[in-house]
Amino acid sequence: MWHALTSPSARRVASAVAAIGLAASLAACGSSGPTITLYSAQHQDLNQAWIDGFTKETGIRVEMRRGGDFELANQILAEGDASPADVFITENSPALSLLSSEGALAPLDSATLSQVPARFSSGANDWVGIGARSTVVIYNPALIAADQVPNSIMDLSGPQWKDRIGVASGGADFQAIASAVYAVNGDAAAGEWLAGLKQNAKIYQNNIAIMKAVNAGEVPAGVIYHYYWYKDRAESGQDSANTELEYFDRKDAGAFVSVSGGAVLRSSENAAEAQRFVAYMSGRTGQQILSATLSLEYPVGNGVEPNPTLKPFSELDPPEIDLNTLNGPKVISEMLRVGLL
Repeated sequence: MWHALTSPSARRVASAVAAIGLAASLAACGSSGPTITLYSAQHQDLNQAWIDGFTKETGIRVEMRRGGDFELANQILAEGDASPADVFITENSPALSLLSSEGALAPLDSATLSQVPARFSSGANDWVGIGARSTVVIYNPALIAADQVPNSIMDLSGPQWKDRIGVASGGADFQAIASAVYAVNGDAAAGEWLAGLKQNAKIYQNNIAIMKAVNAGEVPAGVIYHYYWYKDRAESGQDSANTELEYFDRKDAGAFVSVSGGAVLRSSENAAEAQRFVAYMSGRTGQQILSATLSLEYPVGNGVEPNPTLKPFSELDPPEIDLNTLNGPKVISEMLRVGLL
């Protein structure tokens, strides 16, 4: 099991990044370049760090509209060619795969795609990875021993987990994890797993709510992404002090690493500037910003190391999944069928 400690050096890095972001924001106020519109489901602090750095470097301003992965993807589809969006970035890849299948995304420059290993991007070359997050089990050692934490995410559908596991079934994060279960284990086994979770799981609004519930002893364990726990520990530990993390391994569906991606809309009227922004986020500078901020996600760009407080990316053992095969709409339909939504 991996345990992380918050270090003074990590806090100094965060303070330095904040200062750089402020300086970049002030510099951007005086820029007179073009403006692109970003639809973003990513977190505000990371969004702003990327925007500030990009505007300082290029003079191109970025106006942001925020929402959830599928909320924004469906909005883009509804807007069609009239969409004001130039760039779309997500927390998870299924919403990008949906837009890719609908022909709504433009091909990315080959130089941009080469900045990130191919397994973290679209096989159709129309979106590129900009960050990653690992699926984990958060648990309360006062309620469950470490050796009782399951070795496979599939075990959570068993009767021994009745009322003992928390999930955020309404969120894009858990829906991406469920998509991975379908990709790894097939429709029949995944359907049975969802039905078992319907019987067992306590439903929470999001990953943070799960973390707080496990910390407070309301439920022994929950399925979340790693960085919520690390971020809380790096700040105050208020909502995670009574918990630990367990990583799945052996290419289990529970070891799924979800990729956040960036894409240029085919309908963009500022395609050249939009391509530059996606290249910036997925390139060395953008990935170093991700690594240095307290977003505590994993960078996916070539040669950029993650924040040292995280479990090393090389020690993760995720299943091999073609990210463009993750079928978000199908999983949502299946979750509705079993009553998880």
